[in-house]
Amino acid sequence: MSFWEKFFSNEVLICAVAGWTVAQVLKTLIDFALNKSFSAERLVGSGGMPSSHSATVCALTTSAGIRYGVESFEFAICFILASVVMYDAIGVRQETGKQARLLNLIMEQDLFHLDNEQFQKRLKEFVGHTPLQVLAGAILGILVAYLVSLGFLD
Repeated sequence: MSFWEKFFSNEVLICAVAGWTVAQVLKTLIDFALNKSFSAERLVGSGGMPSSHSATVCALTTSAGIRYGVESFEFAICFILASVVMYDAIGVRQETGKQARLLNLIMEQDLFHLDNEQFQKRLKEFVGHTPLQVLAGAILGILVAYLVSLGFLD
């Protein structure tokens, strides 16, 4: 079996990539429905509903649990990684988005008359997630892993 055949037959990897892909497509569709305009950035961007970070790591963890068992070191590593990623998405990254919104408001007031082109660009505000967005991503990732393991997304 060649490297690429082995690579593309890795069900755990396929589950993680499928979880991310499905979440990004859903995020784009939800954004389109809410804003009545298509934003290609939503296909790859962070933030929004559902959390693609959570979907990715939960699909990875669930798939590792199915493939290797919940007593395996593979599952343990994935579980810890998922916990850190989801905690960070809700905590640090959400706070970063709040700070970006505030800084953008300040820059719009033109109080500082900043001429530097770097300071004239708006900061990205969609970097973190609410707990609901993370939960939705987690559920989506678990569901995707089960569907892949049952052969529904082959």
